[in-house]
Amino acid sequence: MFTALRTHVWAYPALEVVHIVGIALLLGNLVLLELRVFGRGAALPVKDLARLSLSVALCGFGLVAASGLLMFASQPAELLSNRIFTLKMLLLILAGCNAAWFHGRGSLARLDGLARAQMLASTVVWLAVVVCGRWIAYV
Repeated sequence: MFTALRTHVWAYPALEVVHIVGIALLLGNLVLLELRVFGRGAALPVKDLARLSLSVALCGFGLVAASGLLMFASQPAELLSNRIFTLKMLLLILAGCNAAWFHGRGSLARLDGLARAQMLASTVVWLAVVVCGRWIAYV
């Protein structure tokens, strides 16, 4: 199966498209929720918006994870020796820890300064993940 990913002319580019669509769903919905946490769209109830945007973001993450694992499986040795790939994986762990902390402390109900800092950190970390993802090909 992984040989087909390396040899079929459309397989890897198709995975990259799925990966990019997943990134758009994930990051777009996190930014939307962040805007609400920072006070934009105050007429929208935070809990309702969070329920919708986080469910779409999770679907995006599912696409990113599945396509990313398949892309990794097609060239594990090259990626494991790439420092930027390692940095990307560390940033993903950081993003997961930040999300667990955000939801674990009930930040959506509080919307305090720490919640805003956590949302901002989330967006910055995810943007760094995207930058690393693009940078992998050039290192």
